[in-house]
Amino acid sequence: MEKGTNIKLLLAAIISHVFWGFSFLCTRAALDVADMYVLLSHRFLLAFLIMNVLLLFGVVKVSFKGKGKRILLPLLMGLMEPVVYFIGEEYGVLHSTTIFSGVMIAVIPIVSIFAAWPILKERPTLGQVLFSFLSVGGVIGIGLLNKSSGTLDWIGVAGLIVAVLSAAAYGVIDRGTSAEFTAFERTYMMIGMGAVCFTPIALARVRFHLGAFTQPLGTWSYLGSILFLGVCCSVISYFLLSYMATYMTVTRSAAYANLTTAVSVFAGAVFLKEPLSWLGVLFCAVILVGIFGVQVTARKGESARVKTE
Repeated sequence: MEKGTNIKLLLAAIISHVFWGFSFLCTRAALDVADMYVLLSHRFLLAFLIMNVLLLFGVVKVSFKGKGKRILLPLLMGLMEPVVYFIGEEYGVLHSTTIFSGVMIAVIPIVSIFAAWPILKERPTLGQVLFSFLSVGGVIGIGLLNKSSGTLDWIGVAGLIVAVLSAAAYGVIDRGTSAEFTAFERTYMMIGMGAVCFTPIALARVRFHLGAFTQPLGTWSYLGSILFLGVCCSVISYFLLSYMATYMTVTRSAAYANLTTAVSVFAGAVFLKEPLSWLGVLFCAVILVGIFGVQVTARKGESARVKTE
């Protein structure tokens, strides 16, 4: 892989996960104004509108001609994430302790690695597996530093298992379809699925009252949150993730996921004045070492599945 491509992939990973690391600030502010499903509907409707504007003005192009039933795979990817993932995560977080939910979400890269092995024939090196566990250990350490809240029941466990499996499936399908669909095409379909699926749920939550559905948009803080979540965390971040999937194995790309946790810790300390101990900094460093280790212990000459025209 060319050096220039490696730099672009690194920037894509950093930008996307930094955005997601800050997303909890906007989500927290938006949920003070609107129901979660209304928030998700607004977020993905805005993102889908932006992507269609880009198509309308010829900034990007999509072509699904001749792809037949294969088009069902990107649609399935969009169903796995954001739809199934966000629903599973919501029930998981609401019905479990903060530590348990944090740990479960942290193991997504591990599950992704072992899912990609038999399905995509991408066998990780021993070093990549060990460094992936090291990164997860850093996330667990951060979780243990925080006071746990909530109670754990079977609904929470089931919801988090669904979230973990759907996120892993999303990563595997994204990588597996990268030879036939461009990064924009994959992102376009998954964001479209988010808009199509979350909007009816949101309308049902407000009893199909359009006034109640649009009312939160009149609040400036909510509008700002939606813009960040829709543009930065949906259009840009998901596109960059699909771009990474075109050139990187699932093991390498999934390793960056826990960078989101490290960013969120520092974002909370800076913007919300949450306490940040030296142990917190140490565990963030452990996460970064794990991510770096996964990249440098990849097989020599590891190449991408590049889309052929």
